[in-house]
Amino acid sequence: MKVLVTGANGFVAKNLIEHLKRDESLELYLFRKNDSLNLLEAYTKEVDFIYHLAGVNRPENVDEFYEGNSNLTKFVVDVLLKVEKNTPILFSSSTQATLDNDYGKSKKEAEDILLGYAQKTKAPVFIYRLPNVFGKWCKPNYNSVVATWCHNIANDLPIHVNSKETELTLVYVDDVVKSFIKKLDFKSDENYFAVEKVYRKTLGEIENLLYAFKESRISLLIPKVGIGFERALYATYLSYLPTDSFSYELKGHQDERGTFYEILKTLDSGQFSLSTTAPGVTRGNHFHHTKNEKFLVVKGAALIEFRHIVTNERVSYEVSDKKMEIVEMIPGYTHNITNIGDEEMILFLWANERFDRDKPDTYYLEVDEKCKN
Repeated sequence: MKVLVTGANGFVAKNLIEHLKRDESLELYLFRKNDSLNLLEAYTKEVDFIYHLAGVNRPENVDEFYEGNSNLTKFVVDVLLKVEKNTPILFSSSTQATLDNDYGKSKKEAEDILLGYAQKTKAPVFIYRLPNVFGKWCKPNYNSVVATWCHNIANDLPIHVNSKETELTLVYVDDVVKSFIKKLDFKSDENYFAVEKVYRKTLGEIENLLYAFKESRISLLIPKVGIGFERALYATYLSYLPTDSFSYELKGHQDERGTFYEILKTLDSGQFSLSTTAPGVTRGNHFHHTKNEKFLVVKGAALIEFRHIVTNERVSYEVSDKKMEIVEMIPGYTHNITNIGDEEMILFLWANERFDRDKPDTYYLEVDEKCKN
């Protein structure tokens, strides 16, 4: 299938193109802002589907709204009518199409042109009145507060908040792209469509999350970034980091046994850490009543020993980097880990709760010291 994308150097289009390029059955035709109308005419005659994403939203004069939105749409439709083609067209409109401003009116005019084309030719026309779209590659300091704030906070620049209570309606660019791609082989008599996942967030909520993302490199406490809006916003924030800030250093706690590093702390699923241990050195000799841990030796060899604090039952495991084996630290068993190899041992560990210095649920008790009952 031959697919045309207009506005190919725009934010949404760039994301869409990178997805479409992965489909070897598609041949892409890209029309950019400074390309000639002759090129657009040639592409329009050739293709089987059109993503009409070109548009103007921040012009130097009002006439550019109509030139870049409704007039350009009319040009595409006129070409198709002239050659008697009924090519499907997906159009990125705006929620402002219902408002009495020149941007909204120019988008509404473009919609009406496409609806007329659909009525004349019976061609599928998919109109999306998009709200605020956010995601990677959106231009900061232009028309997206999310893009501007992500850029400024990632680059240690201040942000300005007019009203923290102001609520935005947002869609994530990956969700927009997925919905757009589904229309390539979609049949419907409807003309208006919407992205399924819509988020409504206040400026205050967005501000708090973005600063929490930034602070997480210091506190190591990461917000819930695995699903929903937080997942999308975190990916967006990361895309604005300067290239010399992709990495950050962990601060370790070092003594004669080796070094201990906290890696990441979660809000409700504990924390991840890493330790190094010199040959012959033993760590631990403590137990927990409720806290539990998972140990994974990723370098070297170790002996992990347990003793039940009431029955004195003993259990031991020899583990090494030759076999990726997780050993659970069980509540009610005092435990230790000894480097039994000839080189530094590296241990990756997870605890089900964040370390609380005031209530650590950690009690010193030697594995080799029998409990007095």
